[in-house]
Amino acid sequence: MTLKAVLFDFNGVIINDESIHENLIDRLMLDENLQLKRGEFREICLGKSDRACITELLQRRGRYLTETYLDRLLLGKAKAYQEKIDSLETLPIYAGLAEFIDKIRVSGLKMAVVSGAMRSDIELVLERAGLAANFELIVAGDDLTASKPEPDCYLLAVELLNQKYPGLNLQPIECLALEDTFAGIEAAKKAGMQVAGVTHTYPFHMIQRQANWTVDYLADLELDRVTQLCSIAPTEPAAENS
Repeated sequence: MTLKAVLFDFNGVIINDESIHENLIDRLMLDENLQLKRGEFREICLGKSDRACITELLQRRGRYLTETYLDRLLLGKAKAYQEKIDSLETLPIYAGLAEFIDKIRVSGLKMAVVSGAMRSDIELVLERAGLAANFELIVAGDDLTASKPEPDCYLLAVELLNQKYPGLNLQPIECLALEDTFAGIEAAKKAGMQVAGVTHTYPFHMIQRQANWTVDYLADLELDRVTQLCSIAPTEPAAENS
């Protein structure tokens, strides 16, 4: 097995925007005359798409939404996210991300973003951060109804990369997914991929139980070593040290 592609989650891997999303979901709930409970955002929403997050939060309160109404809520949240991002003088992009992406690009591996975030969120941040040109494609929350921890988004990314590069013959096992949540790690593993977990959201020991590799920061991930190990055999969970 040869490593051919690195697939990035977005929230919690590229941008540190958990607090922004929690505030927007809290506001959305208040607009619906409902209240977000303490810890509920992390329990229900982390690693999942906005669609899955909002749907479950409202269903827990006996609210079942039509697709039209849900789409309206999603568009409203996306607009509020854009306004918040536009108001920030500096984006909360994780330190060392650009350098890590440079290493991947030099290695010749394909890159894609695979996230439950809305496409407008992802494109806005990548363009403003000057990172958009590095990614071959984006699989976003608006592309699918299924959310992580289901593998659909990762399998779609493989399919789209093979469509874009017919000679690539990419298989899921030849992809390294970069994730920060349990839902994301589970989705990538269900798709048959190797996973590097970054401890931006959960403690090291918790991520280490789930991922093939675990690092505190993306800069700590020894890409050459990961590539070498991937070429030998699938790995058991391991840790990388800075």
